[in-house]
Amino acid sequence: MTTLPSAEAEILVPFHDCDPIGIVWHGNYARYFEIARCALLDRIDYSYRQMLESGYAWPIIDMHLRYVRPARFDQRIIASATLEEWEHRLKIAYVIRDAASGERLVVGHTMQVAVTMPDFEMQYASPRILAEKLGIKTS
Repeated sequence: MTTLPSAEAEILVPFHDCDPIGIVWHGNYARYFEIARCALLDRIDYSYRQMLESGYAWPIIDMHLRYVRPARFDQRIIASATLEEWEHRLKIAYVIRDAASGERLVVGHTMQVAVTMPDFEMQYASPRILAEKLGIKTS
C-alpha cells in the first residue's frame, strides 16, 4: 500500500486575522487550510497552476472544521495537510497546532472533485495524471 503524502506550513498569526478580542476570526482557518493544501500539492508536483495546465480544476465541494482552541495574534502555528483519498475525489485532512507546544487548535477536512476545463464537467474518477503524480501505477 502506498503511503499518501502530507505537508505542513508554519504561519505567524497576523494582527489582521484576529477579531477585537485578539483571537483568529473563525473564517481565517479556511485560508490556513489553503496554505497547507498548497504545500501538499507542491510536494506532489501538482499545484493549482499545473492542474489547470493538465486540463482540470479541482474545486472544493465540501469543507468541515472543528475548533478545539483559538489561535491568537502573533502565535506561531503549524498547518498540516494529509491526502486521505484520491481515486474519485481529493479528501485532504488538516490539523492546525501550536508550533511550540504541539497542542491541537483546529482539525478538519476538505473534499475536491476534478472538473474538465473549460467546460467544468465533473469527473467521477480522478484523472490519470493525479495517480502519476502520486507515483501510483494504474491499469
